[in-house]
Amino acid sequence: MSELSVNHLLGIKYLNEKDIQLIFETADHFKEVINRPIKKVPSLRDITIANLFFENSTRTRLSFELAEKRLSADIINFSAAQSSVKKGETLIDTVNNILSMKVDMVVMRHPNPGAGVFLSKNVNASIVNAGDGAHEHPTQALLDSYSIREKLGDVAGKKVVIVGDILHSRVALSNIFALHLQGAKVKVCGPKTLIPKYITSLGVEVETNLRKALEWCDVANMLRVQNERLDMSYFPSTREYTQQFGVNKAILDSLSKQIVIMHPGPINRGVEITSDVADSKQAIILNQVENGVAIRMAVIYLLASKIKQ
Repeated sequence: MSELSVNHLLGIKYLNEKDIQLIFETADHFKEVINRPIKKVPSLRDITIANLFFENSTRTRLSFELAEKRLSADIINFSAAQSSVKKGETLIDTVNNILSMKVDMVVMRHPNPGAGVFLSKNVNASIVNAGDGAHEHPTQALLDSYSIREKLGDVAGKKVVIVGDILHSRVALSNIFALHLQGAKVKVCGPKTLIPKYITSLGVEVETNLRKALEWCDVANMLRVQNERLDMSYFPSTREYTQQFGVNKAILDSLSKQIVIMHPGPINRGVEITSDVADSKQAIILNQVENGVAIRMAVIYLLASKIKQ
C-alpha cells in the first residue's frame, strides 16, 4: 500500500502531487462507505483523536467529528472557550495534558499562523491543521479540488478563479498550492485592498474585473468577506462590494459558458453570492460539504496508518 510522505497534515505546501492523489483515491473508497446504509468502518478502533478548536467553527468541526466517528475512532472534543486556556495555560501544556490521556492524533484550529507546525515539533502526536489564522486550511483545499475532480473529471488544465477576501483567507492560500500541484491555472479577483501584494509571487494572476474573471474560468470559488478579521475598512460598504464582486443569477446566465460555483461556507447570502446562485444547479456547495467528510476520513486514516507502524 502507498503511504503519505508526511506524518502530519500541516499545510498543502508540505504535500506532493502523489500525496494528493493518494488522499483522493482513499476518499473515493470512503465516499462509497458513507453512502451505505451502515456508514461505519472499524478501521480506527484503536486510535484516539482530540479535536482542539481555539476558534469558532461549525462545518469543519462537525465534518472532522463525523469523519472520526465513521472510522470508529475514540474522540475527545475540546473548546478553548470553556477551558483552562482562559486561566493562562500555554498551548503546549494544554496539548500535553490531553496527550497524557493517551491520545494519538490532534486536529487543531488556532488563530495563530504556524500553530500546527509549532505543535508538531513539541508534542508526540500526529497533527492535522484544521485552519491556522489566515495561513492554511489544507483539508478545505483538498475537498475543493476533490469536488472539482468529481464534477469536471480532472483538475489538471482547469481554470479556477478565487473571488473575494484573499488577504485574510487561509482557504485561498491552501487552494492556490493544491490547484498548482495538480496542474490547474489560478487567478484571484477582489478589491485591491483585499489582495495581498505577494500573491503574484505564487504564480497567480490578479484580475480586478469580476466579469472578465468569470468569462475566463471553468470554476469560481466564492469566498466571504471575513468581517471578524477586518481590523479596518477595506472597501466603502457591503453594498458596493456586492455590486462589484457579488455573483447573481443574471451575471451567471449572461456568460458565454456554464461555470461551476463553489463556496467554502459560511455563505453570506446576498453579499458574495445571491440565494438563486447558491441553490442553482451550477453550484456544488453541498457536494463540497459531503466530500469534506470523505476527504477528512481519508486524511485521518492515512495518517493513523503511519502511527500504527
